[in-house]
Amino acid sequence: MRIQLSSSQFLASIVRKHTTNLHFTTTIKTHNPSSPLNTDANPSSTPEIEKKHVHRVYDAIAPHFSATRFAKWPKVSSFLNNLPSGSVILDAGCGNGKYLGLNPNCFVIGCDISAPLVQICSDKGHEVLVADAVNLPYRSAYGDAAILIAVLHHLSTEHRRMKAIDELVRVVKKGGHVLITVWAVEQQDRSLVDKWTPVMGEYVVDEVKEFGSVCQQEYFVPWHLPYHRAAAAAAESGDSVESGFGRKDDRKGAIVYDRYYHVFCESELERLICGMKNAVIVDQFYDKSNWCVILEKT
Repeated sequence: MRIQLSSSQFLASIVRKHTTNLHFTTTIKTHNPSSPLNTDANPSSTPEIEKKHVHRVYDAIAPHFSATRFAKWPKVSSFLNNLPSGSVILDAGCGNGKYLGLNPNCFVIGCDISAPLVQICSDKGHEVLVADAVNLPYRSAYGDAAILIAVLHHLSTEHRRMKAIDELVRVVKKGGHVLITVWAVEQQDRSLVDKWTPVMGEYVVDEVKEFGSVCQQEYFVPWHLPYHRAAAAAAESGDSVESGFGRKDDRKGAIVYDRYYHVFCESELERLICGMKNAVIVDQFYDKSNWCVILEKT
């Protein structure tokens, strides 16, 4: 029999005793052999490329991002709607919360690294908090299912991507399912890739600069914030443009921000999971230029 709790009691029961585990680590520059980028040794320590080109960007574009991200993927909707009534679902990297209220028969909790996006979700009445996908503030074996939709490709090292998957598996119960989706190298519309900028310069290790990379998987993907948006006006009058964080594109009438992506090759996502001792892949598929897997905790 399920015990009915108020929303505030429910959320408090999840976070209680775990906030003390949240910590900050000192950044140490090193080269991770599994990544072509200059990275941090500790997977819980956020690399500069993610701070600048993921966290700061989504904070800057949050209202515009939310206004343009309302369509729900059928595969994700199907996964959520097929969960048993009363299930507790954890949405890591929930963005503007478009999946949080999709199945009214389940209790869905969201988290995101972007405080402005979390505020947007909260204003809609959802249970959300600010948290990093590689260090989830939930107790182990709590949820019945979890989703990580279009998030893993924003993590810049293999260690951090594996840590995020480990965290999702940790927080669901034995027998629980986890859905993960990532952008694919194999884009159906190749013209989109032509608009992306390969990551180079300060973020790339010297070996890659000298010898090149066999498969380009690290990109900056532009986000155009129209001039008429209040956030764009603030960026133009502030230091975003002057500091080089954003740039003006008068032809398109927008401030342009570069979002970091590691796009996944075929079977790469499965390879990250195959070494796990407490999860198995129950489904894997390609959908709309995304690689997707469903795991079951064992």
